[in-house]
Amino acid sequence: MSAAPPITDHATSAVRSTRSVVLVLIGSALVLKAAGFAWDFIGYYVSDGLGHGTTAAGAALTAFGVGWCVGLATAGALTDRLGQRAALVTLMTLSSLACFALALAQSLPALLIVAFFLGMTMEAHRPAVSATINTAFDSDAGRTRAQAWLYWTSNVGIALCAAGGGYAAHHHGYRTLFVINGLACLAFALVARRVLPPRPHATDAESGLTYRRVLADLSLRWAALASLCGMTCAWGLVSVLPLLMASDNLPPTSYGAVMLANTIAVLVLTPPLTRILVGAGDTPKYPLAPILAIGCAILGLGIGFAALQHTTSGYALAAVLLVPGEIAYSIGLGAYISTHVPQGATGRYQAVISGSQAAASLPPLGIALALHTGGRPLVAVLLLSTALAAVAACRPLAKTLRRTGSRTPLPATQKRLDLEGAEQ
Repeated sequence: MSAAPPITDHATSAVRSTRSVVLVLIGSALVLKAAGFAWDFIGYYVSDGLGHGTTAAGAALTAFGVGWCVGLATAGALTDRLGQRAALVTLMTLSSLACFALALAQSLPALLIVAFFLGMTMEAHRPAVSATINTAFDSDAGRTRAQAWLYWTSNVGIALCAAGGGYAAHHHGYRTLFVINGLACLAFALVARRVLPPRPHATDAESGLTYRRVLADLSLRWAALASLCGMTCAWGLVSVLPLLMASDNLPPTSYGAVMLANTIAVLVLTPPLTRILVGAGDTPKYPLAPILAIGCAILGLGIGFAALQHTTSGYALAAVLLVPGEIAYSIGLGAYISTHVPQGATGRYQAVISGSQAAASLPPLGIALALHTGGRPLVAVLLLSTALAAVAACRPLAKTLRRTGSRTPLPATQKRLDLEGAEQ
């Protein structure tokens, strides 16, 4: 009889298998964001495509935003209760149905209902993918790098969607885009069902885990506040810049050039900055709070600089200056999810952080009023003040993290079950 393979070889193979699953899910998330046309073009579709007007489009976008916040909370709870596979398959299937429904809806009430359900499901994959990352990597630095790449793929996907969606909508219509978006969601559900093992999770009653307990974590509250204020500046790239450039009578092609400059900078700078900020070892090179604070400060300076520009080249320079801030911001939050989330709560913690980022899309709506009342200097001051609030939140965050320490280690028994299930 041949000797049984060494246990170490079996464990190494299983670890590689789980990391391959993470790569597949991150790649699927990139495709999902690149095909996220329903998110980007629902406003145009309601106002221009169906002729309901700008007020109706604003109502649809509001319904989408409300659904976004509600959906993230639901996705986080489902991930922690049912596991990553069940959550992803269920939510991505519902997202595909919402996209197909958007292609068929005509009346305004129907569109508002569909917009709400689109918002509920469009970002529902984030908690499940984050939870998969946290169970696949043994080291804090490995989890942090993977979380950072998840944010990176999201940014790249959004840029690709914006770049190709306008051209495709002009030649093939909005409904075709929504069908493509629905097919991408359905493909993600099928991939999740194929690569993720069915894994039993403790129920909330067994673990005592609820959103009330999660939100009682002081570090999460400070991290969410920093996330909200920092992302308000980051969202300025897609909410503030178009307003400023329109006031300068610059054509849409100029905005496309600015977004292209930002995307190229993201692609070029993410790998080296990730190596510098995280390092190559098992432990993150620097504490997460200073990284997050630096990222928020750069975001504030970059968008504040953009508020004072009047040329395409000036706006493009501002968009490039924002990139190091985007990267540091995403690494800081990724490190928080990777190193300071209790075992079994990744879904809910990621949902709270993502929910704060969703809420950050709402404050820039007041930038138009500030632009008309106080001009560009007022816009720059408001954005810089928001960044300062994010930086200030990082100080108590650092103190809280020093008191509480790192995340609860994954129990050896549970880890072995995860690795064996992934290998099968």
